[in-house]
Amino acid sequence: MSDSNLFNGFHKPRFYLLISFLVIFGFVLIGKLIHLQFYSTTEGLGIAPETLVKNVVLEPSRGDIYASDGNILATSVARYILHWDAMTPSSGFFNDHKKILADSIASATGADPSVILKQLENARKKRIRYWSVAKDVSYSTYKRFKSFPIFNKSTYKGGLIVEQEIKREHPLGKIAERTIGYEKLDKDGTYFRVGLEGAFSQYLRGDSGLRLKQKIANGQWKPISDSNEKEPTQGFDLQTTLDVNIQDIAHNALLGQLEKYEADHGTVVVMEVNSGAIKAIANLGRTEEGKYFEKLNYAVGEAHEPGSTFKLMGMIAALEDKVIDENTLIETGKGELTFYGKYKVKDSKRGGYGTISAAEAFEVSSNVGLVKIVYDNYKDNPKQFVDRLYNMGLNKDLGLPIRGEGTPKIPYPTDENWDGLDLPWMAYGYGVSITPMQTLTFYNAIANGGEMVQPRFLTEIGNLGNTPHKVFTKQVLNPSICSEETLEKVQRMMFNVVDKKWGTGYRIKDSLLTMAGKTGTCQVDYTTENVQYISSFVGYFPTEKPQYSCIVVIHRPDKSKGYYGATVAAPVFKTIAKKIFNDIPQQIPLKASKLNNLIEEVQLNADLKVPNLAGLSSQEAVDILETLGLKAELIGSGNVREQNPQAGSVVTMNQKIILELS
Repeated sequence: MSDSNLFNGFHKPRFYLLISFLVIFGFVLIGKLIHLQFYSTTEGLGIAPETLVKNVVLEPSRGDIYASDGNILATSVARYILHWDAMTPSSGFFNDHKKILADSIASATGADPSVILKQLENARKKRIRYWSVAKDVSYSTYKRFKSFPIFNKSTYKGGLIVEQEIKREHPLGKIAERTIGYEKLDKDGTYFRVGLEGAFSQYLRGDSGLRLKQKIANGQWKPISDSNEKEPTQGFDLQTTLDVNIQDIAHNALLGQLEKYEADHGTVVVMEVNSGAIKAIANLGRTEEGKYFEKLNYAVGEAHEPGSTFKLMGMIAALEDKVIDENTLIETGKGELTFYGKYKVKDSKRGGYGTISAAEAFEVSSNVGLVKIVYDNYKDNPKQFVDRLYNMGLNKDLGLPIRGEGTPKIPYPTDENWDGLDLPWMAYGYGVSITPMQTLTFYNAIANGGEMVQPRFLTEIGNLGNTPHKVFTKQVLNPSICSEETLEKVQRMMFNVVDKKWGTGYRIKDSLLTMAGKTGTCQVDYTTENVQYISSFVGYFPTEKPQYSCIVVIHRPDKSKGYYGATVAAPVFKTIAKKIFNDIPQQIPLKASKLNNLIEEVQLNADLKVPNLAGLSSQEAVDILETLGLKAELIGSGNVREQNPQAGSVVTMNQKIILELS
């Protein structure tokens, strides 16, 4: 037998056996490696599998928040942190390009090229694997760095390490900052949510994605594949009701008055009457340095004693129960009432108002008058009065989506702490608690024919160009807060507050724009020697066809400069109304304005007569005269005190009218 036959006959089975053993061993070894990497706890090695492979969470792009006109109020922007692994480039490659890399970094950062070069060489010398290149840079800046020598190579050749983070930015600055809000993750893993960002976070946030990565050298993590285990889903956008122009008007009007009176804080809200859409909301608080910024959402969250703006609620209750009529005579005497021998109610006018009608008591804001209306008619049955307030919904919150809405407090006769002062005190806004937004919502119902609607911040949730995920429509809280008869009476009273000389809001009367409302001046800290005040005004415009309601509340103005609602808060209301009227004329119909009436009168009469300009601002008077084809000569500054020729005098086109101002 030959040697080859011997091999074939004797060694061949062993050879196949050896090959089979090696194949089996290979499969076992591969299986063991897979098991160690993905499934085993590897206790003997002291290595957990998650240190080798893990799913990395991919944060989704958060939805944007838009104003009603399409301006972006909040958006998510990618920002980049750049580091460099100094040991990745080869020595030759680094030495050939380090000078131009240093020059490039210096040109981008404004640093000294020689300093940057030394830092690069030092990082290389000390074998630094995570040298900081730049922080919080935009995408365009990141791409610029990525084009630099060395950095323009792959991570494994150039060593540039790029980390992305998503940041929330507000392109229009601090506009309605507290209402837009934010969402922050606390250290304990819980979220702190404020404003619209917090209220609708589940829609804005979207769904996170996952990407499987494997740990490699230098402590870096490398994606195992080019695809994600789970793709992140972008969040929905919020379409708000806020109007950027009106918001800017409200913010600046409030800021100017806060600075003028050095007040502690204040808020303004502008609401669209029929829909309840919030067109502007500003909340400004004072810092120790005397600057103002959006500290808290006072409009939504700060419930406090409203003072005289609550007189409307008491007046409606009395009219609805028919215990008085608008012409009922009220004896206010010398403007002072005393309860239990020591608790006094006083009017702001020394000597009082004497005998006046119920309507006039409201229009001059007589504390004594309103207390007598309520106390004299409900003292034997206070439950009837409070039930009327409850039936109007004043004891309920508004159900706003924004967290932290203040809870209204209206004492009830069955409460343990109810006493004999609760009824007369609440008649003029003390002993009760209500937020500015809740007050505005009630007043808005007066402008809206008695229908109380919920304040609305959003129109829809969805993504641009797609079918909305959720649509927000008008929500009626109370279809009728009072009868039409009562409604007409209080509307007339609120108009007279501004229109009549005796009204507390007369100083904001305007010749071109009709307004209705109520002033409020509420004492705070009245149990101490340092009494402070809350000044407020709430109302609507134009009165012929109300389109907007607005509330202004200013806390703790400097008393030496002024503190009455008519002095501090009402002018802010007028500024906002006038600027909306002038700057956004399409928002308000002009046909009812005094200016149009004057023009129509000139066109219908052969004689051109001088209108009565007394009390108008210089600009308003000039506008009217120029529209009528007359010229104005101003003497002094301020409002029109006297005019020559007198009102009603026949004049000719281009004639000069002398206006004395004071």
